[in-house]
Amino acid sequence: MNAPNISSQWNAAEYGRNGAFVPALGAPVVALLAPQAREHILDLGCGDGVLTQALVDAGAIVTAVDASGDMVAAARRRGIAATWADGEALGFDGAFDAVFSNAALHWMLDGAAVAAGVFRALKPGGRFVGEMGGAGNVRALRVALNTELVARGYELPADDQQWYPDIAEFSAIYAAGGFVDIDARLIDRPTPLPAGPAGWFRTFRSGYLEGIGVPPAERDALFEAAASHVPSALLGEDGVWRADYVRLRFTMRKPG
Repeated sequence: MNAPNISSQWNAAEYGRNGAFVPALGAPVVALLAPQAREHILDLGCGDGVLTQALVDAGAIVTAVDASGDMVAAARRRGIAATWADGEALGFDGAFDAVFSNAALHWMLDGAAVAAGVFRALKPGGRFVGEMGGAGNVRALRVALNTELVARGYELPADDQQWYPDIAEFSAIYAAGGFVDIDARLIDRPTPLPAGPAGWFRTFRSGYLEGIGVPPAERDALFEAAASHVPSALLGEDGVWRADYVRLRFTMRKPG
């Protein structure tokens, strides 16, 4: 089993400043899950625990895991009993009525391993509900950053460091993993960036640059330069930059 994706490592303080929109926009996914009191729920990729708290507030008994030690520490500071876990190597067996995941699965590159772990973790009849980046997600932002990296002589990874599947690919993996009643939908969601493109790069792509080997001292200047490649179409008339987010929202269940 490979180590967790290095590009998914986080600075929780930076995330709190520039990425707070992620859990804020996850409320519809919590509503889709409809957590019930006393249900045992696994929050897969809990981040800093903001959405986990919504599950706790609903009365669920929540196990929260994340592959970023910094995020686990941030969740614990909120009072969430989070623990470190690799989403591609989950060790639970029939423990949960539901598994929930928001904005995390696209950092886990072995989709089949995740599907197998979630399937094992669920009780018979249990449901898996979540949202992740889908096909085309942040394409313009990714192109802008890679353009600047290439211009500076860096070699890009041979493979994508995030998994943004289309509906057919995603559904096929989870059907092969044993799930039924799979409902997956792509949602275009232009998303305001409170710190602009450079702030988004700093928050969401610092791990990516770590993997490529960009020295920390060069990164802020690189992010600012990459922001100049972002298409002006992402800048609204209100002066706010919006990321070209595409979300894949899904529900499914383990047969009873």
